[in-house]
Amino acid sequence: MAEELIGTVTHYFGRPGVGVVQLTGSIKAGDHIRITGHTTHFEQVVTSMEVEHGKIESAVAGDEIAIKVDHQVREHDQVFLITED
Repeated sequence: MAEELIGTVTHYFGRPGVGVVQLTGSIKAGDHIRITGHTTHFEQVVTSMEVEHGKIESAVAGDEIAIKVDHQVREHDQVFLITED
């Protein structure tokens, strides 16, 4: 499996369990991602993404998006897209 760095976490909202990610690559609903940092390390499938409180299906480099996350994330955590290459 291959991994590509696609973004960095800029904020985390604990109550809804949402991480804000500044993208340097592309992402779409259904993608398999890994989020890693000093104390963070987990994989998940992207089930929900939003921009300005509106649901989206995909996003590209330069976008800042909110992703529903399975676990707490922290500022500066890195987001990797996992592919089966």
